[in-house]
Amino acid sequence: MRAEPHNLLARAITVAIFSFLCGVPAVSQQNPATPEVPDKFNLDLQTAARLRPQLMAQSDAATGRYATGRLVFDRLLAQVPKPSAARFAWELRIVDDGQLNAYSSPDGTIYVETGLAQLAGPSTGLWAAILSHEIAHVVHRDWARRYLYQKTLENGSGAAIVLGDPGLPAASWTDAGKASADLGQFCRWLEIEADRDSLLLMARAGYHPDFVPALHHLLHAQGSDAAPASLYAMHPCWEERDRELSRAYLEASIEFEHRWPEWYASPGGNPPVVVFAEAPTVKKTGSREWEIQVPLRCQNLAGAVEVVLRTASPGAKSARTERLPDQPDSDSELRQLTGCTSPRTTITFTLENSPDRHHRNSRWTDVYILDAWGAVLARADVPKPPR
Repeated sequence: MRAEPHNLLARAITVAIFSFLCGVPAVSQQNPATPEVPDKFNLDLQTAARLRPQLMAQSDAATGRYATGRLVFDRLLAQVPKPSAARFAWELRIVDDGQLNAYSSPDGTIYVETGLAQLAGPSTGLWAAILSHEIAHVVHRDWARRYLYQKTLENGSGAAIVLGDPGLPAASWTDAGKASADLGQFCRWLEIEADRDSLLLMARAGYHPDFVPALHHLLHAQGSDAAPASLYAMHPCWEERDRELSRAYLEASIEFEHRWPEWYASPGGNPPVVVFAEAPTVKKTGSREWEIQVPLRCQNLAGAVEVVLRTASPGAKSARTERLPDQPDSDSELRQLTGCTSPRTTITFTLENSPDRHHRNSRWTDVYILDAWGAVLARADVPKPPR
């Protein structure tokens, strides 16, 4: 766990955008009751003001190579309703630590760590996906909402456990596990809500909503292992975000097309290629033959993508990458090209032995989807074969 001073401060007052530990996916999960922020509540702004000098000292203005982010930030803010925007001292800052994260302070200052800033690079659309999410957190006052919700849990509104005979006087305590799970669910819901609002904000400012899933998939591709599902996680899985936001993508896309009929002329330009890769399946088809099937859905694709099945040694962790790293020999990967023209395209890799016995010290673990220039668009984890 990193413990740099600026990150300890960030945890105290900020709402982060990305995390590789994800929550348990929920089907038709009911939105938790959201506490209203009282008109006179200002603890969030007071805390931000107290810690602002330290955070500012540990970050820099978004200039030079990060000037694109500043231009996008200004364009997005122009679309925020004036009554909501006026109360915040908006500013974009860069934190030079190489990490893939962004977070927002209640006062309207948004911090982007250099790993994420460099991942966005010159792409105005990727910058818009990062910044619009954080702007939504600030406008909603999500730090205050999370604080108030956590207080309701601490004050005993969580599940209570009664000890002893129900007919006799008894002691009770609040179920800490249930309270932690409720807080995790609430925080995941805040993230989905911020994603939804950010899609419309982007569309109005001239950035196609498809940059949001493109960013999510790019970030997912930076991880080497499947994130463990947890009831207590504060962020939803990338797959859950895709599922929960499907309707919002459609609505925001319609809004974008209405405002920007000539996509190429919009501030963000044409939308990116987006590949939705479902979880691969592994099955035995013969005495010594196995298949790994990878279902795909592509958007905005002109041409083809390459699907790459790769091996890794047990316990190995891949470095972050925007391009596929070189493998030591050709036996460590299999490749297929596809135009991905169907609503659901399935790529099948046929193996002559078990996916767990490709080499003595390796197994098929990852599927990468690459664009025509070899850049990673998405990644999926290969499950272990059935016994």
